[in-house]
Amino acid sequence: MSSQRFEALQKVVNRQIPQYGGAQEHFSEFFGENVFGLDKLKLALSSEAWENLEAAVIRGEKISRETADAVAAAMKTWAMGKGATHYTHWFHPLRGTTAEKHDSFFELAGTQPVERFRASALVQQEPDASSFPSGGIRTTFEARGYSAWDPSSPAFIYEVAGAKTLCIPTIFVSYTGDALDHKAPMLKALLAIDKAATKVAQWFDKDVTRVTASLGAEQEYFLIDKALFQARPDLVMLGKTVFGHSPARGQQLHDHYFGSIPRRVTAFMLDFEMECIRLGIPVRTRHNEVAPAQFEVAPQFEEANLASDHNMLLMDVMERMADRHDFRVLFHEKPFAGVNGSGKHNNWALSTNTGRNLLAPAKKPKDNLQFLTFFVNTVAAVHRWADLLRVSIASANNDYRLGANEAPPAIISVFVGSQMHKVLTELEKNANLQFDKGDNLYLKLGINKIPEIILDNTDRNRTSPFAFTGNKFEFRAVGSTANCARPMTVLNTIMAQQLEDFYNEVEKLTEKGKKREVAILEVLRKLIKQSKPIIFEGDNYSEEWVKEAKKRGLNNFRTTPEALRVLENKKLTEVFVKQGVYTFKELEARYAIMCDEYVMKVQIESRVMGDLAQNHIIPAAIKYQNELLKNLEMKKQLGMKDETVTSLVKEISERIAKIRTLAEEMRQARKAANLLEHEADKADAYGAKVKPYFEKIRYEADKLELLIDDRDWPLPKYRELLFLR
Repeated sequence: MSSQRFEALQKVVNRQIPQYGGAQEHFSEFFGENVFGLDKLKLALSSEAWENLEAAVIRGEKISRETADAVAAAMKTWAMGKGATHYTHWFHPLRGTTAEKHDSFFELAGTQPVERFRASALVQQEPDASSFPSGGIRTTFEARGYSAWDPSSPAFIYEVAGAKTLCIPTIFVSYTGDALDHKAPMLKALLAIDKAATKVAQWFDKDVTRVTASLGAEQEYFLIDKALFQARPDLVMLGKTVFGHSPARGQQLHDHYFGSIPRRVTAFMLDFEMECIRLGIPVRTRHNEVAPAQFEVAPQFEEANLASDHNMLLMDVMERMADRHDFRVLFHEKPFAGVNGSGKHNNWALSTNTGRNLLAPAKKPKDNLQFLTFFVNTVAAVHRWADLLRVSIASANNDYRLGANEAPPAIISVFVGSQMHKVLTELEKNANLQFDKGDNLYLKLGINKIPEIILDNTDRNRTSPFAFTGNKFEFRAVGSTANCARPMTVLNTIMAQQLEDFYNEVEKLTEKGKKREVAILEVLRKLIKQSKPIIFEGDNYSEEWVKEAKKRGLNNFRTTPEALRVLENKKLTEVFVKQGVYTFKELEARYAIMCDEYVMKVQIESRVMGDLAQNHIIPAAIKYQNELLKNLEMKKQLGMKDETVTSLVKEISERIAKIRTLAEEMRQARKAANLLEHEADKADAYGAKVKPYFEKIRYEADKLELLIDDRDWPLPKYRELLFLR
């Protein structure tokens, strides 16, 4: 029965570490060689076409048919010169992964074979949309869906099994124009934050004409051997283990964190990093994470839309390269019980076209007033729409991680650091601000003394879901399988609305005769007072914080179904409509899709657990029990008694019976939940009635793992999965 496990272990023992055979080139020498970026386009286009394309990328202006023709011709020439035979519109449907449909450049012109790529093929395609989730926006028989070119994210060539394909990043919409993807709403949110932030930034610098949201997404993941992965049906089906007793040694020594990277893992990392560099993904950091077999890769900051595309592409590259090295990458938020799960820390900031990071303190007092303006408004936005941020990170997978020892809790709060906390406190208390004359505003607060190195003047709070880290905010609660576009859409939307409201309030005060600097500080002070409940500098893991957060009026949505109910509150969600990011119809669709996804994830996990329990765990237990009974029978014939073995047989029988009973009760709970019509009610039922059985069944199965002879246990154990590489 356990032969597959031991065959897998033998394969791991005999693995050979591949040696990189190529020249050790500097990454800068081949960065972006498989990307058709703006630099290549500028050389290939006429000045008129280039100006039109640049205006489309920067200001969202319409691309002319002539420019599209020129881009398509240049793109085809470049792609075919690199060996590409096909092209695809590459998009992010609402199922969480990327999608693509490949078409060949080849076609027949009459009877003549030719390679063509027209503007029409570049700008728009019609992939069948019937099987993509729509949340009721359209019915199954309404199959039309359109992918439309996003010129702000460059095309690239992706090679799989020797086949090279030109990939064109696109949005994906329905026949009626409703967004069916993650990218379209995020692009709208980025336009909204650009508009709102630019107006405010121009108070301080008239040369500011554009503000972009940047993103650096740190990606955590586990890496295990392919053979061990294939010997675990739960990993194959779910990307996580449903059973497995914690080994004697886990992460308690913290010896893996930032330790020497295993040689075989290093070989894999080098391979995927080089492929990422060729694809223009600026990966910079690699290291061991806290849990055994857990690692992290982090890129340089990029514009949020491009960074989101690159993160999804990065995950695909990692999976492909892992297979080459006989590994499997686990992106699940909690693949192993008892050790850290994985997140995708979204580091977010705002930058102007003049090169200033609006969330970075500066030396000049006037620049620090600008910094305070954007800093305080960020805190205020998180306070006003904390529940929407919670929704943006909600998933069945992330529920396992949020609130555990390595992840922030489900309560949204902001960590600002000791120095900024003092600054905000002083600003709130000081009602009689004084200014000196001249161009440079001087606040009698000591605020002018905020140093540029503020990031080193305060410790980090790894327990905070939304933390200021010196020149950016780190949204740490995002799950490792998430598409960054969802939390980035929410964050940039609420920030745009907050800045818009702030701008209007300040302008009203200036119309009444107040100096703009005085008006700005007056509104900032009010925002600080209103937003104080969201600021927390302590241990977010503590029970004391849970009680304190409740006193402050902060919601604690522990599960995804609880969090998703927020989307029923139109007064809260209308911010998306105001900013032109979602319609109410699109919001309702996403609510239904997220509920349905939660149900499907829990349902599949429940079925996998039932299957493993009935077809793997129980048979192994019965086999070992029969061996014990034979032993007892032999001793009985010899007139001997063995209370230890008798007790063991009874315990195994009891645990088998409990597993069978619980598995059947869980199945009945699924059946009852499936009868509910409303997706939100069904999600509630799966979360409250089905999921609680997981821990109960697991407890009994994991106890059996300790009782049964190691030779008879069918599944690779945690000590093997986590420590054998």
